[in-house]
Amino acid sequence: MAENTAAPAPAKKGKLKLIIMLVVIIVLAVALSIVGTLWFLGGGLPGGGEGERASTSEPAFVASSYIDLERPLVTTVQAQGRQRYAQVHLSLEASDPVALAAAETHMPLIRSQLVMVLGKSEFNELQTPEGRSALAEQLLTTVNQVLEEEGEPSIKRVLFRNFVVQ
Repeated sequence: MAENTAAPAPAKKGKLKLIIMLVVIIVLAVALSIVGTLWFLGGGLPGGGEGERASTSEPAFVASSYIDLERPLVTTVQAQGRQRYAQVHLSLEASDPVALAAAETHMPLIRSQLVMVLGKSEFNELQTPEGRSALAEQLLTTVNQVLEEEGEPSIKRVLFRNFVVQ
């Protein structure tokens, strides 16, 4: 009888080893399939650092900042031999706060140049949306020229807060 009791014990250990090996193989297969899927989809391996480099190469969103010109630009414009008036309230937009600080510093020169550009405009052109868009582009170019001459960063846009011609 001693032989009968000794024989079944090794058989159970063999089955236990087989079950443990199957579980380990299944876990490894699942883990390798997950890692392989991530790698083939371009996400890189988890914790590999490759995804970190990809995310830093994308430009981060930078919110714009604005300043308002305190007083409106008021000047005369020509309309078929008659003098008309234009009054424009402006704001300047930039992604870099340094550009807005520079614009504040050089505001007297910028205002002078903007009044000259506005005064050269035609009354009939200022009444159309296309004419106002063209004027906004001219004003942007003028502001950026002044800032460039002073060695400062440029602004992104000139915005009309109020626009009156009469």
